[in-house]
Amino acid sequence: MSKLTFPENFIWGTATSSYQIEGAWQEDGKSESIWDRFAHTAGKIEDGTTGDVACDHYHRWAEDIALMKSLNIQSYRFSTAWPRILPNGRGPINQAGLDFYSRLVDGLLAANITPFVTLYHWDLPQVLQDEGGWTARPIVESYVEYVDVVTRHLGDRVKHWITHNEPWVVAIMGHESGEHAPGIKDGAAALAAAHHVLLSHGAAVPIIRQNSVGAEVGITLNFVPAEPATSSIADFNAYRFFDGFFNRWFISPLYGRRYPADIVADYVAKGYLPPDGLPFVQEEDWQTIATPTDFLGINYYSRAILSADTAETDLEKTLFSSVAPEQTDMGWEVYPNGLYNLLQRLYFEYQIPKIYITENGASYSDGPDENGRVADKRRLSYLRDHLTVAHQAIQNGIPLAGYFVWAFMDNFEWNRGYKQRFGIVWVDYETQQRTIKDSALWYKEVIARNGLE
Repeated sequence: MSKLTFPENFIWGTATSSYQIEGAWQEDGKSESIWDRFAHTAGKIEDGTTGDVACDHYHRWAEDIALMKSLNIQSYRFSTAWPRILPNGRGPINQAGLDFYSRLVDGLLAANITPFVTLYHWDLPQVLQDEGGWTARPIVESYVEYVDVVTRHLGDRVKHWITHNEPWVVAIMGHESGEHAPGIKDGAAALAAAHHVLLSHGAAVPIIRQNSVGAEVGITLNFVPAEPATSSIADFNAYRFFDGFFNRWFISPLYGRRYPADIVADYVAKGYLPPDGLPFVQEEDWQTIATPTDFLGINYYSRAILSADTAETDLEKTLFSSVAPEQTDMGWEVYPNGLYNLLQRLYFEYQIPKIYITENGASYSDGPDENGRVADKRRLSYLRDHLTVAHQAIQNGIPLAGYFVWAFMDNFEWNRGYKQRFGIVWVDYETQQRTIKDSALWYKEVIARNGLE
């Protein structure tokens, strides 16, 4: 059996986000977030749950760090909660909130685990949403103020910063489909939100560099590589639009290419944009959005197969083939080659200097057996196959510098509630007991060997 060895300085990590694990939703001066409001609204979450307690990480962070250390985890990607730090969205600082993250960072460093901090993973203060949230241009200034506060307080110890996680989800699922907080269903609002997220990213980069000397800064985008179901013109056009609105719309302006002209025309035709184009864009925005970064984080789970029959009517069918031979519990096709193709495309089309896989993983509900063991063979297989193609990409010259498995532990899966389990650590939500799954033990060995058998 051959061994696939990764580069000497390759980073092996895992990831979570604040709303999904912290709980303590009203403690120590934290204000309401849009996800607190959304989850407390009847009918929004599939199983009727909330993130009020989640994994109680706010109180159990030391235990969770010890667990990571026991698994050889080298780096932990987590997010800071804006309403915990600036309860009014701007202005007075809530020191208790900052102190929590300061303790977390110190604990990680003491355990020799490198912190990767995501500054926005969807939990906007509700007070800012009440002013228009991401659809209104003043949000950019508020975000920059928030970033300034966090990076001034943690920037001496944190040297890896991600401005935003998945702007597509913030914009489209939050403002067009309404499946995520704040639950708006308005195509024009979604495009304005997308623009202000990207603009705030670019505006924040120099602030982070100033406050965290020598740090590397990037953004994380989610990608779904797509292909047409058949060679028909209709299916190809469905593919073109999907790739444009999902993938190109978000990466192109980051690398100086503005929004794709074909998709702008499509959005005009849909009535999302006026005939003269982009009312929320000012000319100088393009340069700000394209502010140079050190890396791109990519989140990959599956691919899309586009059919003109379903593309406009069923996003879920469009996104993830319902006839796939192997699917996760989310109904997503298991397709490792999509990750390989994505890495190749991003590097060769955009000349990205460094790439991290900031999320990759699978939801399977396998629980503890009578002996307390969680034999999650399907997740282990999923991770092994995706790491195999990641290694192949590195061999072909792709500057892939690290891999973060999603997720460190089972948690609140947004509008799906607690029905989906992505963790390599099982969480019993009644007792908050953590149980290491077989996939985590396997990953521990991968890290120890810096490679795969």
